[in-house]
Amino acid sequence: MSSEPSQNGDEKPQKPLHDSTLVDLYVGEENNHYPLHEKLLCYHSPFFASIFYNKDNKSSRTKEFGLPEIEDQTFALFVGWLYARALRGPEEERDIGPLLDLYFLASKLQIEALETDIVETVRAFYHDNETYPGLRRVQYVYANTDEDNVMREMMVGSVARYLTLADSIPEHWAKALKKNGQLSVDIIRSIQEWHLEARQVPDARDASVDRGRNTFKGPVGFSHIEEGSSMQNVKEEDEEDQEESHVNGHGVS
Repeated sequence: MSSEPSQNGDEKPQKPLHDSTLVDLYVGEENNHYPLHEKLLCYHSPFFASIFYNKDNKSSRTKEFGLPEIEDQTFALFVGWLYARALRGPEEERDIGPLLDLYFLASKLQIEALETDIVETVRAFYHDNETYPGLRRVQYVYANTDEDNVMREMMVGSVARYLTLADSIPEHWAKALKKNGQLSVDIIRSIQEWHLEARQVPDARDASVDRGRNTFKGPVGFSHIEEGSSMQNVKEEDEEDQEESHVNGHGVS
């Protein structure tokens, strides 16, 4: 394989990409300057390849480009991944936010390898810490992605498991699900992907089934909502969800 700019970053190129040709990128409101190797950048990003190379895959005269809408911190994370092909795993939940911003940038730059790395990193954090994405995180992802997005599917699949295993629906989740039909539909789709056998699912048509109305607190109906969950060792990673806060003003509506 050659080091043509349109190649996918999943395989290593045979030719060196750290040549002497640099392009100048100006990022954020303050136009912070990032000189990056042209071939390396364009090899991983079809977005930049379309800017710095013409249709014949020959280098164009354009050697600079601005991304004023991108935060400098987010782009710095991208540069780190570009040269090291590695991500630093989050140590706590608040480290997920910058990774999500990096994921949205990777989508814009059309870098599937980086998107995959981020999804795997976020997934591993929640799994290894026995926690689940909070409502704010899910809302943020929905506000910045389209349908059939891998990060969205991973998060909604996690939430589907969280809500299914809980004895009740936390109030902030109940409000969000009532407001957003797409999120509710996606959760059902995720449960369907489990491909449960019929014998594993209670049948409400069976006279012997109580439909979950009898709990340790006595009979309750579908409208019964509690603030918490009986899952002793599992928590939703979102302490501010009780206030139904939206990250950066974005919510699922």
